[in-house]
Order: sequence, then C-alpha cells, then structure tokens
Amino acid sequence: MMIPTGSIIGILGGGQLGRMLSVAASRLGYHCHIYTPAPHSPAGEVSLHETIADYEDGKALANFAKQCDVITYEFENVPAKTAALLADLCLLAPGAKALEIAQDRLHEKTFIVQEANVPVAPFRPIEHMEALTQAIEALGLPCVLKTRRMGYDGKGQVIIRRLEDAAAAFEQLGGRELILEGFIPFAREISIVAARTRTGDFKAYPPIENVHKNHILHTSLCSAQPCSAQSCAHTPSAPTNGTYLSASELAQRIMSALDYVGIMATEFFELADGSLMVNEIAPRVHNSGHFSQNAGCVDQFEQHIRAICGWSLADMIPTHSVEMTNLIGHDMDDLTGWAARPDCHIHLYGKSETRAGRKMGHVNRIIKPA
Repeated sequence: MMIPTGSIIGILGGGQLGRMLSVAASRLGYHCHIYTPAPHSPAGEVSLHETIADYEDGKALANFAKQCDVITYEFENVPAKTAALLADLCLLAPGAKALEIAQDRLHEKTFIVQEANVPVAPFRPIEHMEALTQAIEALGLPCVLKTRRMGYDGKGQVIIRRLEDAAAAFEQLGGRELILEGFIPFAREISIVAARTRTGDFKAYPPIENVHKNHILHTSLCSAQPCSAQSCAHTPSAPTNGTYLSASELAQRIMSALDYVGIMATEFFELADGSLMVNEIAPRVHNSGHFSQNAGCVDQFEQHIRAICGWSLADMIPTHSVEMTNLIGHDMDDLTGWAARPDCHIHLYGKSETRAGRKMGHVNRIIKPA
C-alpha cells in the first residue's frame, strides 16, 4: 500500500533528525506534523503542522493521530507506551516493538542474540552490588557498567578497570537498572544504515567507519565502493567487501526479526580478525548516515520516507566517498574555513542555543579518488 502524496506524516520528536525527515518528505510531496514537548523545535520550524504536548498526554496524542496518515519517530526515547497507543490509532512505522526493545540495553542484547542469532559483547544484568562482583568475575576486566535505559553519547556508563573501582561505579550509577558488558578490544567501530519495507525488501549503504571523541560521534567515513581484501582504492582503513556483506547480512537479520519498516542503524565492533559484534541498534535515521545527503545516491531521510510510505527503495550505493564531521557546541561559531571549501557541504540544525556537547550541525566532505 502506497500512501498518496499530499498525505500527512506524523513525526514524534522535534530535533534535527525530524527536521531533515520533514525536508525530505516535502521533496516527495508530503506534509509533516511534528509532535514534541519542546516549543521552537528545529523540526517544527520547517514543518506544516506542530503539536506541542507531553508524550503521555493521551488527548493530544489521539488528536495528533487523527490528523496523520502514518506516524514515525526521530529518536528512540519516546515512551514505548506512547508508540503502542498511537499504533492502535494510526499506521506506525517502525513498529512499537523496535522502540520498546531498543530502549532497554538488556532487552536489546537478549533479543539480538536469541531472536536474531547475531553476536554481541558478553553481558549480565546487575540488580545489586553482589551481582556486579559476580559478573566481573565472569566477564573479566576491564568491563563497562551501563544504565539499561536513557544512556547516549557516553552518558550513563562507567569503565571498570580494577575490581576495587566497582563499588564507586555502582554508586555513581546507583538507583537505576544496570547492565555489565564485557570490554571488546575492537579494531574499529562501524555501522550499517539500512532500509526495509513492509514487504521485506532490504537495502543498505556500505559500512560506515565511525570515530568518537569524548564518547560523541566525531566523524563518519563511507567509501563509495567497499574495498577488496587485497587492495583498496580509497583509504587503507576502508571496510572490505567481506565486511560489507557480513555486516549487511547481520543487520538484515535483526531488522527481519523485528519486522522493521524504515531506516535503522546497527552499530558494530569490528575485531582484529575481521569478525563483528553488535554494539547496539538505533531504530531511526542515524547520525552516521548523514554522509548520504551528499553521496550521489538517495539520502537516508528520503529512503526512510519511501519505506514508511510504501514506495520502492532507491539505490543506496554512493557514487563518491564522503566523510561527515559533526559540529559540536562552539565548533559552529566560525564556519568560514568549511564554507570556503568547494568539497564541503554544511548542514545546520537551527538550534537557538549553543551548548558544549550539543550537536549543532554537520559538514559532509566529498573525497575524490586519488
């Protein structure tokens, strides 16, 4: 079923991802209705309709659903019960199941291992200090203690390197549901940003190599063509064809197990021997997929709209390599250097307040073959 152009797409969340989804939807002839608790949102600024209300305001949600032909979300911390309520009132994509699973690290990792048969780092649930001590003995040191919910960009996690540091780590994150994960000595972090339709059609961008600074994504590099294991025409660190096929297959397995519709990012640790372990999933368009806006193929935002509205998926193979750099906090105070470069494309999010650690925009730099 294809949702006709001129229809209204509801978007839960008013941040930059919602903003870019709204712009992409307008190119395809759709109107967007943003639902957010925050006034003056980046997404609301470029959308035809906006509802400013709490995510648990049942009356506002029901009225919002009446005005939409399909509803999606731009971030995964929308309450799962909100998604479930809306799914009873309107077509919701991705479904509420993906949101519920991704919101809890324990449920997420359990699902990935048991339902999708995809490897993750070893983990243990932590209910009390005794359980933490036992889990450290089982998983070894170093290890990472994390909150099960609401952690992002390095928040809600502590690396434990010595047994005597365990009590302080538990105290620091105390009062919340926790999970302990084994520390993975990875060679690199990569992500697969992929799309799936209601009929199961699947396409993915090549693997994206991600570099973090201070636990926040700093750069994402996607090569136009995955390199052969023997030689590489782009960058010595570009993922190989084998990595591309393996990572894409694992991502597809997870998305199929979720009966997923739309764009989803699967983040991997790539080990020294080339094997992969899933770190986490993000059931939405993703920061590491921003490169696609200037890669000579369909961008992730249009592809998400295509998937949720019943269009066929467009090609996701870049025609040229792109490196995305996040503009964090005051990085955007002086853009003259970026703006002077013909190989760079600046994307700003329209946020009214600049704060340390806040994503204010990004730059896509096109990399031409040597």
